[in-house]
Amino acid sequence: MFFDPTFLLFMIPGVILMLWAQQRVKSNYGKFSKVRNYQGLTGAQAARRILDSNGLHDVAIEQTPGELSDHYDPRHRVLRLSPGVYGQPTVAAIGIAAHEAGHAIQHGQRYPALQFRSAIVPVVGIGSNLGIFVLLAGLLLQMTGLAWLGVAMFGLGTFFALVTLPVEFDATRRAKAALAGGGMVSVEDGQGVSKVLDSAAWTYIAGFASALLTLLYYVMLVTGMQNRE
Repeated sequence: MFFDPTFLLFMIPGVILMLWAQQRVKSNYGKFSKVRNYQGLTGAQAARRILDSNGLHDVAIEQTPGELSDHYDPRHRVLRLSPGVYGQPTVAAIGIAAHEAGHAIQHGQRYPALQFRSAIVPVVGIGSNLGIFVLLAGLLLQMTGLAWLGVAMFGLGTFFALVTLPVEFDATRRAKAALAGGGMVSVEDGQGVSKVLDSAAWTYIAGFASALLTLLYYVMLVTGMQNRE
């Protein structure tokens, strides 16, 4: 095996997009984590209001270590918020907390896209982890069928990244609506929340784009091998 310069042509755009998205998240989070929201609500308080207004009184809210480690755990029905979100009365905090509460609402309402994503997690995990090895084996052994199987297995990760997009976009939509509908944000706060959550959405778009470009590169490799047979 040798290094293929073409690989860079496929990878560089995805890497640039990912770095740009991460920088946007860092910049907007850094800015609005210093701006106090007009009601002085912490992330945990805003999330509690949203959950309770949607009948999710049994969903607990806990603090978890790390920065931007916020997530909803559907197995234990727990909203876990980082210290910078859980106890801080900032615009960034209530935006992120509301987004994670949006996932809890999706779970409670059996949102189809979330249900589907959760159902394919085991298959995607196996396929995406083993796919690259199956692909490399096919390329080394010059076995086109085996190589295509590796591509298909790797492609499951790309498909998962695609399915993730509507789930995340919907959670953001729910977060903005809940904060505005509950009177928890001023006009200025709402604009700040949008900047924080919209920049986060770009990381998922960048992740999908990067996965898709990698998949297309592998398709090109196997197609080239097939044409030489």
